[in-house]
Amino acid sequence: MPIDTPPADPVVATAVAPVEVRAARLPDAPGEAAYSVVRLTPGTLKSRERLDEALALVPAASLFRRTSSAGANPTTQGLSLRAFAPSGAGRALVTLDGVPQNDPFGGWVIWTALPSEDIGAVNIVRGAGAGPYGAGALTGAVRLEERAGQPGAILDLSGGSLGYRRASGVAELGGPIDLTFTGAAEHDDGWIPTRAGRGAADDALSLDAWTIAARAQTDIGRVTVAARAGAFAESRSAGLVGANARADGQFASLTAVAQPSTDVLGWRLQGWVRGSNLRNTSVSVAPGHVSTTPANDQYDTPALGWGLNGALRGTTATADWEVGADLRAAYGEDHERASFLSGAFTKSRVTGGDTLVAGAYVEADRRQGPWLLSAGGRLDYWAATDAHRIERLIATGAVTLNDPSPDRRGVLPTARLGVRRALDDGVLGGGGFLRAAAYAGFRPPTLNELHRPFRVGNDITESNPALKPERLFGVEAGAGQDGRRGGWSLTAFVNQLRDPVTNVTIGVGPGTFPIAGFVPAGGTLRQRQNAGQINAYGLEGDARWQVAASLSVHAAGSWTHARVDGASAAPQLTGKRPAEAPALTVTAGADWRPVAALTLTADLRYESGRFEDDINTRPLAAAATVAVQARWTVSPHAEVYVAADNLFDAAVQTQAAADGVLSYGPPRTMRIGVRLRQ
Repeated sequence: MPIDTPPADPVVATAVAPVEVRAARLPDAPGEAAYSVVRLTPGTLKSRERLDEALALVPAASLFRRTSSAGANPTTQGLSLRAFAPSGAGRALVTLDGVPQNDPFGGWVIWTALPSEDIGAVNIVRGAGAGPYGAGALTGAVRLEERAGQPGAILDLSGGSLGYRRASGVAELGGPIDLTFTGAAEHDDGWIPTRAGRGAADDALSLDAWTIAARAQTDIGRVTVAARAGAFAESRSAGLVGANARADGQFASLTAVAQPSTDVLGWRLQGWVRGSNLRNTSVSVAPGHVSTTPANDQYDTPALGWGLNGALRGTTATADWEVGADLRAAYGEDHERASFLSGAFTKSRVTGGDTLVAGAYVEADRRQGPWLLSAGGRLDYWAATDAHRIERLIATGAVTLNDPSPDRRGVLPTARLGVRRALDDGVLGGGGFLRAAAYAGFRPPTLNELHRPFRVGNDITESNPALKPERLFGVEAGAGQDGRRGGWSLTAFVNQLRDPVTNVTIGVGPGTFPIAGFVPAGGTLRQRQNAGQINAYGLEGDARWQVAASLSVHAAGSWTHARVDGASAAPQLTGKRPAEAPALTVTAGADWRPVAALTLTADLRYESGRFEDDINTRPLAAAATVAVQARWTVSPHAEVYVAADNLFDAAVQTQAAADGVLSYGPPRTMRIGVRLRQ
């Protein structure tokens, strides 16, 4: 049977659909419906080339900067939900069937390692994800579900402008042991991000990437056991001559699940390991962008993360409960060369440490007539240990700095509470609802934030091993309707993020600073700090309507008023908008099937202006982009498609340097491809 079918579902839906295939994961708890949940269907995922671009159809979901994984440095690919606290490390937890996909060193996600062809559905949970999600789900969680129980194969081949070409595929072989193989590879010559002020120093944002994975799954009685393993690598140019990045890694997991039924307990046991490495070179830029000079060579950043989790689930006709525990540990070091003088690096640096989070939780929900009540709480132990920073002269090996930091640890409680009431049928052919929720969550700083300094052009950002965990507290209330012909939802929220890890400006060049050495003219020195708190309130909503059997339309928006209260930690930030946080984001689109074989889709994304920096001196203008795609079904086993991204060639500002030079996202790009199914 085919492994994929043409999209028939709306782009987003707020109701969480039941699991329909036997997979190595527990079903969604009914209590999730009390929270703000958006589900992306396979049809939506297929309409975008990259998974992070499909997620961006939900206004609340975005990477740190406007550039997608097509051109973003690995260190800026962290996903955040709700536009009041974006971060390169990401403030949302991303999982694949329960296994964290966030990098063990930096918290970001290597999106090229997650081809959309292998993803069956996505659940986006907005609001702090206490309970079963735990550490890292500060602004929410993105739960990816891998395809399972669909024997068949997909092969997708595409190419286009800017030297782009991609091949990806997934094959599932049914039998006593279900085997699934996934692979993808792509190349892109990329675009030069600078326009005005471009010089010999500027280079294209090129990309080469590949990923492979295999899963073996079988049933032993009522227990489903799945083992998954794979590897990935990507190499990028950072847009300046001599500035490049490479990220690679390996991963493996083992999961055993027994599905719950009425009066029969279900359970899950899971273990996983993930290794990664980052190599990143940065340069200083001469005035006028006439040349670059090596500034830093982070030639080896090995990291290893591993974890265990387990859960016990009970269900009855009117209630469900779950108790569980999880542990995540990571170790990593940054090895680099710095202080480039007379044609050579003169200093070496090794910095790193360990982090650990272990927690236990309980969740329960109860249904009484039209009412649904969900509540959960957890307690987590966190630790950051073995922090070290050693610097040497390369010529002699003499130690110039040996700066260990004291171990830090603590215990943090978090919780969430949600209530939902079903209403009578509405005009769209389905029932409405009212809901409200309150929650608290936390995110410990990553090894990257604690230990790895970095440089972009002439701007330098220092690490900080004394960082504390971030904590978020929030309440929200919403209403909506899920019907046969469409639906809508509207949510108002108030959030407070305490001790946000922020890149705080502490000096400008030219000058020499004890923490970082020399900062050139036109450069800015920042350090990661816990900067007071961020207070935010806002509205988010979506609507979708099946106008006719052949036409559906959808729209969504998110408006957020966010301001920093730096208090005594960073008083210069008080009253400022958080960096990279737009106030308004709107998406809209349509899916039209004028004839049975032809599907046309169009998507619009608009963002209001934002600021590049913490002190709001580098504005980035508002931007709107349109993407379109046409798919023609040639046979039951083949379709061809043509697509255009940034159809009207909008100038999307993505970065503003201290010297005033702006960087831009990709111009209009065209793709053509074929998808084969068996």
